[in-house]
Amino acid sequence: MSMDYGAFDTALKAAVGDDASLIAELRVSFVESAKRQISLLSRSRCDANWQYSSWRLKSLAASFGAIHLMTLADEASEGAPGDTDVIRKLNNAIFDIEHFIVQ
Repeated sequence: MSMDYGAFDTALKAAVGDDASLIAELRVSFVESAKRQISLLSRSRCDANWQYSSWRLKSLAASFGAIHLMTLADEASEGAPGDTDVIRKLNNAIFDIEHFIVQ
């Protein structure tokens, strides 16, 4: 599935301008933070921890305009703890963001 990362990159550019190295650094920080939340989700066994982690992930995604990731975080928050399908989707979305190169 092809993703549109325009909003994500627009948010990064709005934050730092055209500084490519700073944009790359922010992308790395975003990805690391998102991976931490996904890791917490994957280890959650109760509804409260699952929802808290999914809401934090959604908030992080919203801060950077990562719409697809926000949608997946919503899907997670409505699901059950340990849902491997949504964890897989989230990991794939982060992989795509991490490896997307702006041309």
